[in-house]
Amino acid sequence: MNIKSLLIGSAAALAAVSGAQAADAIVAAEPEPMEYVRVCDAFGTGYFYIPGTETCLKIGGYVRFQVNVGEHAAYDNSNATNPFNNSDWDAGTQAYLTFDAKSDTEYGTLTGYIALEADLDGPYAGVYVDEAYIQLGGFKAGNYYGPWDKGLNGETEDLNDDKIFNSISYTYEGGAFSAYVSLDELEFSTTRPNGVGVTGLVTAALGGVSIDLLGSYDTEVEEGAIRALLSAELGPGTLQVAGIWSSDPNAYYRTAEWTVAGSYSFKATEKLTITPAAQYWSDVGFIDGVDQWRVGLTVGYEITQGLAALATVNYTDNDLTDDSTTGFLRLQRSF
Repeated sequence: MNIKSLLIGSAAALAAVSGAQAADAIVAAEPEPMEYVRVCDAFGTGYFYIPGTETCLKIGGYVRFQVNVGEHAAYDNSNATNPFNNSDWDAGTQAYLTFDAKSDTEYGTLTGYIALEADLDGPYAGVYVDEAYIQLGGFKAGNYYGPWDKGLNGETEDLNDDKIFNSISYTYEGGAFSAYVSLDELEFSTTRPNGVGVTGLVTAALGGVSIDLLGSYDTEVEEGAIRALLSAELGPGTLQVAGIWSSDPNAYYRTAEWTVAGSYSFKATEKLTITPAAQYWSDVGFIDGVDQWRVGLTVGYEITQGLAALATVNYTDNDLTDDSTTGFLRLQRSF
């Protein structure tokens, strides 16, 4: 065998070995496609698609630190007369977390909403569900704050007693006009375990002026209450006036026979808001001749985006009790 034949044979053998190795080479598997969280802009900012679904979810809430001052300044006011909570000041922290899930259906927007609240006052803490409801289009069912929850700007007025019920309601939206009606379970609010109430609300808005007319009837005690609330953009702020009349104590309003209140929220700067307010009650506790009035001032300041401070001071004069001055200082991080 000559040199030429040896070289040709060696080259052929190497080619065969190389081909066999190429055929047996390990090929890396393609990675599984990853499903990234997608932004959902169909219902406003802050929503994202729950992976694998067409449901949009928004998570929000706040963390609040607050110091109350004044006689019996219990943070949550639920045990203000407790002898162990009779300090002239009290600090507390509150955490609030909301989950808002929405999707489009052939019947309108389907919503599921849950709000969780945790109140921490020293060694004492309580966690509970504040709201939970289902809404489809204008229909709504669950445990949620109704129209009696709406008040005036500032932290002076008191226009509601019970404001959250297990309810079934329908809201009609007609542009500048809207209407609301609900059946409310008045549990623990009347002399019977399970009372029934009816609430109706009409709202009209034109330009910077809106007016609410609200009425509720407690079928167990056969008494009711009505409220009118006017809000108007005026100058650099918002003027609000409200009045309530109650036929007798009932689940919706039992503080006084009637009351009037007003506030003016003045936008002093881009970050500073000043709100003076006042309220007058007649026949407090439905006792003839017992009146009460209150004046107060609330100052809010946006420290930075998502962080705000709020301070209020109120002076109250009641015919049956000593005059009192109360207030609080609050720091809140919202998200």
